[in-house]
Amino acid sequence: MERVRLRDADAFEALYDGYHRLVYGVAMRVLADPGAAEDVTQAVFLKVWSSPALFQGGSFGAWIARVARNRAVDLARSRSSHGESQLDETLVVEEDLEDTALANIDGERVRKALARLPVEQREPIELGFFGGATQDQIARQTGLPLGTVKTRIRTGLRRLRNALEDALTV
Repeated sequence: MERVRLRDADAFEALYDGYHRLVYGVAMRVLADPGAAEDVTQAVFLKVWSSPALFQGGSFGAWIARVARNRAVDLARSRSSHGESQLDETLVVEEDLEDTALANIDGERVRKALARLPVEQREPIELGFFGGATQDQIARQTGLPLGTVKTRIRTGLRRLRNALEDALTV
């Protein structure tokens, strides 16, 4: 974080690579909406970059998980005036939160939606979210530029979210 405070983009990218799945998992646990969780993840990391002094020390993982949870709860409350009573205020941040969040999603629907994605989008999503690879590792494994990997993941996640939303309305 000290390097992020000095506006070191490489340090920020390393933080993102190390913690984006945790932030996304926390947001998914609260919101149960992949698109909203993606938005929360982006907002949290924008906050880290624009206001690095907010982190006062201690466990960075616990701090960023708390920031993500607070942002997700705020979003859930703003979406629904009656949703406030449905939120678990005692949500415990666990190291395996991403696995827990993914386990709560109907696996069969996700597998079917993933199977419909083009292979160039499906492969990096599977490597990252289910294989635990970072975006840098995916780029090395596939021989693709990092920017291409990020774009394919982002596009694939949007398509996946749309497919899952469509499945819910059927």
